Amino acid sequence: MSEKTPTKVPLFIISDSLGETGFNLVQAAMVQFPDAIFNIKRFPLTRTTSLLDGILKQAKREQAFVVYSLVVDKLADYVANFCQENNLDSYDIISDLITKFSKRTKCEPLHQAGMNHNTDKEYFNRIEAIEFAVTYDDGKDPAGFLKADIVLLGVSRTSKTPLSLYLANRGYKVANLPLVPKTKIPEEIYQVDPKKIIGLTNDVSVLNDIRRNRMISYGLDPDTVYSNVDNIKAELNFADELYKKLGCLSINVAHKSIEETATLIMESLAN
Repeated sequence: MSEKTPTKVPLFIISDSLGETGFNLVQAAMVQFPDAIFNIKRFPLTRTTSLLDGILKQAKREQAFVVYSLVVDKLADYVANFCQENNLDSYDIISDLITKFSKRTKCEPLHQAGMNHNTDKEYFNRIEAIEFAVTYDDGKDPAGFLKADIVLLGVSRTSKTPLSLYLANRGYKVANLPLVPKTKIPEEIYQVDPKKIIGLTNDVSVLNDIRRNRMISYGLDPDTVYSNVDNIKAELNFADELYKKLGCLSINVAHKSIEETATLIMESLAN
């Protein structure tokens, strides 16, 4: 019996701002369809009909699903009409909400693009946090550990980088350090408040599967030192001993989503 060919969906996200709202909404929906392949293209800061026209013509050629967040009525209407005339699936994220808010408040909306990003301090904090996470990823500069709101420790494939970026999107400055047995731990780690340090661990079998699949994706032999069960056990034991020495919180990320782990981390900081 042949395997079912996964459905491929070209997906255009059009926004007159940075497109974060549309992207986050699309991601939340996409995870419900693990057997489909979504090819996402983002078009931020789209504020003229001439730009829209070029994007929509490309969407027509690719028969894309169009998701758009445009606060200016003229632009939103342009997309809606184009998609209707050309039989393109589309979803308007914001116009219906603005209309209903206007009706409820009895106020006319401003219809100005990107206002929340122009005035939102939290937005700029997130950008700074993301830049911080990239700069201090994988222990590139130990000085980052002393500047961070959160320090993530963990052996390879315990989701350190994805977690760092997810938490950065929540405004936290995160630095992370990969743990390798017999490798010297930077002195800065011992100077960090243990409440800011999160030790990530995993199940041996889960790590073995992840690492084997990673080697396969590279076209390499899956049975290597990297995926060897005994070596994985030694790495995890090394990490656990360090976490006990530091007195930090330890979280097993096996079978947890990035969101779940991040929530546990943020809750630990609030306590």
